[in-house]
Amino acid sequence: MNKPRSTATASSAPTAEALMKGSARIKPKDALYKVGTGIHRRVFNASKGRIFGKAFGMPIVELVTNGRRSGKERATMLAVPIVDGDRLVLVASFGGDDRHPAWYLNFQANPEVSVTIAGTTRTIIARTATQEERAELWTRITSVPQAPRCAGTYDFQ
Repeated sequence: MNKPRSTATASSAPTAEALMKGSARIKPKDALYKVGTGIHRRVFNASKGRIFGKAFGMPIVELVTNGRRSGKERATMLAVPIVDGDRLVLVASFGGDDRHPAWYLNFQANPEVSVTIAGTTRTIIARTATQEERAELWTRITSVPQAPRCAGTYDFQ
């Protein structure tokens, strides 16, 4: 006899345990990042950025890209070390990892993204800084006194 199926829906944020199962296992660091980002995003969006809208004195944005392979919307929470008028400067360090973060690879494939900052969402065209811009920006980024010095984050550009 078939048991009735539950009508409850799964949480939108994956659990670390779920991420570690199956053939597509990911690193524990990546699983923790995904779970933490999911929680952060829910609180940030529910409070319209009033809660978790800043980290280490820097504004937080929700960046929404389109998956380069899936085409699905992908969102992540990022600190913005430089806000220069309408320009937002993000660091694609992935916490000092030697890989590019997925959001960076996604916007390279499709640069039209949306960002939510301080409760306001807008669509922008993202781009990678030029070599000249990078040199000037890197000096500013590494001089932000509140910026966390994650292991390896500032060892490369």
